[in-house]
Amino acid sequence: MTAHVTQREPARDALTGPHQGLAQRWSRRPLQQVSHHVRQAGKGLLITVAMALSAALLQPQPVQAFSRTDTTVIESAVALSALPRQAQDTHSRILAGGPFRFDKDGTVFGNRERLLPRQKRGYYREYTVTTPGVRHRGARRIVCGGPVVQSPETCFYTQDHYQSFQKIDPRR
Repeated sequence: MTAHVTQREPARDALTGPHQGLAQRWSRRPLQQVSHHVRQAGKGLLITVAMALSAALLQPQPVQAFSRTDTTVIESAVALSALPRQAQDTHSRILAGGPFRFDKDGTVFGNRERLLPRQKRGYYREYTVTTPGVRHRGARRIVCGGPVVQSPETCFYTQDHYQSFQKIDPRR
């Protein structure tokens, strides 16, 4: 859901007289076109152009509406059986409480990217999904959330180090 914030545009409101229409038209043009017109017109219109550019920069921008518990929509769900074998193994280890190969496994995931539904700190924990042929942790992770670590309410899989997530459906 997208909400629009409405705010006054002081730079545009301040323009009056013969240059008001020019500023409104120029505020919708790409910067290259505006600078071309400035070079042709000379320095006489410099203030008008600066005010038009200010008005363009102050255009209302859409902002993402966030609720306390849900910041985004995870658009895709993936069956646990469709994940790589290493992810299935990691999911089984999560439910069993370990053992895990990396010290970072089971630590709190901060959700700084805000791609997962917003929860209190400590709700999400991250786990490494090993990548064959890679000697370090790699980019694949499972992030699970819930008050009981071994019985998560929800889990998500990312194969691109938190750039995108898929909700895991453990029943499939």
